[in-house]
Parts: sequence; C-alpha cells; structure tokens
Amino acid sequence: MELELVAEGLQFPEGPIAMADGSVILTEIQRQTLSRVAADGRRETIAELPGGPNGAAIGPDGAVYVTNNGGSFNFIDMGGLNVPGPTPPGHEGGSIQRIDLTTGAVTTLYTECDGKRLIGPNDLVFDRQGGFWFTDHGCTTAEGRKFGALYYALTDGSQIVRWRDHFVSPNGVGLSPDEKTVYMADTTLGRLWSFDIAAPGVLADAPPLMPGNVVVTLPGYQLFDSLAVEADGRVCVATIINGGITAISPGGATEHFAVPDVIVTNICFGGADMRDAWITASGTGKLYKARWPRAGLRLNFNG
Repeated sequence: MELELVAEGLQFPEGPIAMADGSVILTEIQRQTLSRVAADGRRETIAELPGGPNGAAIGPDGAVYVTNNGGSFNFIDMGGLNVPGPTPPGHEGGSIQRIDLTTGAVTTLYTECDGKRLIGPNDLVFDRQGGFWFTDHGCTTAEGRKFGALYYALTDGSQIVRWRDHFVSPNGVGLSPDEKTVYMADTTLGRLWSFDIAAPGVLADAPPLMPGNVVVTLPGYQLFDSLAVEADGRVCVATIINGGITAISPGGATEHFAVPDVIVTNICFGGADMRDAWITASGTGKLYKARWPRAGLRLNFNG
C-alpha cells in the first residue's frame, strides 16, 4: 500500500472524518483540540476540548460529536514515539460533546448513565435514525482496571443506554452496511466483537454465557484501536504493535496493511469513489492518505 504523508506534528491524532472539500477533521488528544487538516496539510483548531477528545463523527444536524475520555492517560515520550501512559490520579471521567462547526461552540451532552459516571468514552458511530453507538474504554488505575462498556444514545441528550459492560478495553465501533450488526474492537485483547441489532438502538439478546459474538482474536501480541467498515462489510481495524490496518471479513479472515508506526489508531474513508483512506499514525503524530483496494462504507451523515 502506497502512503502519502498529509500532515505531521500532530499531537496524538484520532477520530478522522473525511470531508467533502478534501480536508480531514480529527481530534488531537494531547493538544486537547478538534482540528482540521486541509488537503495541503495545513492545520487549524476548530475548538478547544479540555480533557481527552478521542473519537469524532458528523451527526444528523451537521455538528461534530466527540467522545472525550476526560484525560484518561498521560503521554510518555519513548525516544520520539508518543505513547499513552497510565491514567492520572485526578481523572474523574469523560463525556459526550457536540461541537458546532460554524461557531466552534461546545455543548456537553452526557457525563453519566443511570447515575454512573462515564469513565473514558472512546469512539462513536451514527445509525440511519440519527442515534449513535459509542464505546467507553474504561481506564487503568493503581488498583487495577476499570472495565468499559458499549452504549447507545440520542443527540438531544434525552436517552443513553448501557447495553453491554464489563469489557476489558472497548475501543473502535462501527455498523455493518445493513445496520443489523454493531462491531466493537477490544484493545487489550486484540479482539473484534459483533452484536446483533434487534431494532434501532436495541441489541438482541446475547449468546449464552457470552456478551456478544467473537469475529476474530488476533494471534500473538497485537492491540486493536478504532475501526471503519468497507462497503462490502469487511471491518478495518487500526492495529497497534503490528502497526497498520487489519481488514477482517465477517467470517474472520484477515489481511494486514502495514503503516510505519507501531501506534496506528484510526482509518476513515472518503473521496468520490470512497477508496481514499486516511490513517492516523498517532505515535509519530502523522496523518497519511492512501488508495484503498476496495470502497469504504459511506457514513450516514458525512456527505
């Protein structure tokens, strides 16, 4: 896969959104901003987002919705590689935020569910009805791991539902082309889960003794981050340690596309034929563009 370097000097970029004008909107977790990278690589700040802006998606009203982890990890410089470190002791939790692209105004929609604080919201995806699935990554404390969960919520702040919990480290989330399945990547396990959808925003009952269906668990020590879905249903998961993108068929077959960074965190699709792919190489602070071998799935409210 031939890569074009679009931008560098980004401060742990995540959540890329391919825009119709050729720019990419993304979060910079360490800089604590929602940013725009123009086609020529110029960067500008759209909004300041204290804490840890993580995933981002265009909603039905044209605003950007962000999963903010609340600053759930420090950053460690390991010889020029920017690595997320342990959760700071003062971390109180994260939120779901809405950013108006015209004014830059920021609104916080959710900080809790059923009286329980959100820990570290990580990624989100909108369905055709305009609601969104999102993951809470949890966090690591001195005493151990706070587990994460899979949620569904509405954009007006009126409804948030915790559908599955007690996952080690939920990260990327996406929908199958027919929206009958929601996919979720677990970072630490290197595992891709799938969950059957009974109705919009409603999961079907889980299999006996299991929270969902296992699509694949990668061998060895490979970690998963965020994901995007192809038009044919393959799930493309950003892969850490074995840096690159792992494309996974619904049946579990895999193929790997290498990227020169061991902390590859996201991929998104755009362009007229949906074969332009933008990839965040977060350890080195770079944004790459490539021609993908197949078309990506067009997201519901992203032009």
